[in-house]
Amino acid sequence: MSTNAMPAIQGADTAWMLVSTVLVFLMTMPGIMLFYSGMLRKRNALSIMAQTIAAIGVVTFLWAAVGYSLAFTAGNGWIGGLSKLWAEGLVGPLAGAHPLAPTVPESVFFLFQMAFAIIAFAIVLGATAERMRIGATMLFAALWLLAVYAPIAHWVWHPTGWLANMGHMDFAGGTVVHVVAGASGLAAALACGARRGFGKEPMVPHSLTLTVMGAGLMWAGWFGFNAGSAFEAGTRASGALLVTQVAAGGGALTWGIAEILRRQQMSVLGMATGAIAGLIAITPASGFVGVFGGLCIGAAGAVGCFFAVSHFKRLTGVDDSLDVFALHGVGGLVGTVLTPVFALPGIAPVTATVWVNLTGAVAVMAYAGLMSFFLLKLVQLIIGLRVTAKQEAVGLDLAQHGESAT
Repeated sequence: MSTNAMPAIQGADTAWMLVSTVLVFLMTMPGIMLFYSGMLRKRNALSIMAQTIAAIGVVTFLWAAVGYSLAFTAGNGWIGGLSKLWAEGLVGPLAGAHPLAPTVPESVFFLFQMAFAIIAFAIVLGATAERMRIGATMLFAALWLLAVYAPIAHWVWHPTGWLANMGHMDFAGGTVVHVVAGASGLAAALACGARRGFGKEPMVPHSLTLTVMGAGLMWAGWFGFNAGSAFEAGTRASGALLVTQVAAGGGALTWGIAEILRRQQMSVLGMATGAIAGLIAITPASGFVGVFGGLCIGAAGAVGCFFAVSHFKRLTGVDDSLDVFALHGVGGLVGTVLTPVFALPGIAPVTATVWVNLTGAVAVMAYAGLMSFFLLKLVQLIIGLRVTAKQEAVGLDLAQHGESAT
C-alpha cells in the first residue's frame, strides 16, 4: 500500500461528525432565531426568523453550487478552484474524503462546513434587525457567501490559503466565523443607517424567555461547533468539548460579576450574553488549549465583550441592533489573539505567534468589513436596503410578511 494513501473511513468518526453537523444546524434554526427574536420589539419578532430562513435557503443553494468549491478545493492562496461545482463526486459509493477530514465521507465534511457558512451569515442579520428588507437580505446573502465567506474560509482553513501558510491558528471559526460576522455586521449597520428613534425611544426586548431558550440551544450546539472541528471522535474532540463548557461557564460568571460591580444586579440576559461571549472567544482556541486556558480565554472574552456592549453604541452612534460587532467581532478577536498564548504543544503543534494571529484577524476584519459595505451599497443601488418609514413604524412582521407573533 502507498504511504500516501488516505486513511479509511471510520464509522465512529462519521457518526460523531453527523451528530456535530446537526448540532451546528440547530444553533441557527431555532437557536439564533430565538436568541435574536426575543431581543427585538414584538412587531419585529417574526421578521428576523423570516430573514434567517430565507438566508438558509440562499446559502444552502449557493454552497452546493459553487461556494464549497471556492472554499475547500485547491487553488491559489486567495481562492479555491471549480472542481467541486454542485458538490461533484460527493455522493455515492465511490465518494472519497476531504484531506482536512480524511476519516469521514466528504459529504459529511461538506454539510458541516455548510452549517458554518449558514450560521456565520445568520449572525450578521442581528446588526440590521428591524429595518432591512427581506429581498435585500437574500441578495446580500448570495453576494456575501461568494465574495466574503468562501475566500476567507479558504485563506484560513485550506492548506493552500495564505493565512494557513503563515500558521494562523483557528480551530473552529474564531476568525472565519466570528471576526468575519462581526466586521460584516458593523458594515451592514453603517450601510443601513440607524433605526428610526434610535437613542431617543426605548427599544425593549419583547421576550427574554425566548432569548434565553435560544442561548441555551446555541450553548449546546456549540459543542458540535467546536468539538466537531476535530473531525474525529477522539481525545482532541473531547478536549475541545471540555474547554468549550469551561469557557462558557467562565464567561457567564464573569459577566454576572461585572454587572454586580457596575449596577449591583446580575441579569439573566447578561449571564446568557456572557456565556455566548465565552463561547465565541474559545472557538479559535478550543482544539489547542487546556482547561486553565479555556477558563482564562472565556473570562477575557466576557470582559472584552462586556465593555464593548456597554459602550460601543454610545461612543460611536452606530446602531448595531443586537451588538453583533461588540460580541462576535470583539470576542472573536480576543480569542484569536489569545490562542497562541494558551496553546499547549502537547495537544497540537503551536504554529502561530500572537503577532501572526493578530495580523490574520485584522486582515480578515478589514477585508470582510470593506467588502460587505461595498456589497451592501451595490444591493442598495439594485433593489434598496431599507423598508419605508411607514413600514418600519408598523413593524416588519406585518409590513413584510403579513403575520404577527401574537
